[in-house]
Amino acid sequence: MKLQMHSIHFDADQKLINFIQKKADKLDTYYDQIIDGEVFMRLDKNDKSENKIVEIKLNVPGKQLFAKSQNDSFEAAADDAIEALRRQIKKYKEKLVLAKQ
Repeated sequence: MKLQMHSIHFDADQKLINFIQKKADKLDTYYDQIIDGEVFMRLDKNDKSENKIVEIKLNVPGKQLFAKSQNDSFEAAADDAIEALRRQIKKYKEKLVLAKQ
């Protein structure tokens, strides 16, 4: 799956980008018709420890799926967002099957 990575207020290292790409590629096992996606990694300028935000948009035929997560590390936030997208993909596929019946 082709993902565009955007890091806002910081420079993401290749290790983080590869981690997110590898996790997102696993979504292809749930639904192989994902067109592309965008990942926004943002460093929030507040005093809380949970100041890392990951937003992921996925384009599937006829719909755009979106998940956002905030955590104390980009890896944990990406895991949460990808898990939310996995649930959305599962629900989307169930609706497609019901519509075809």
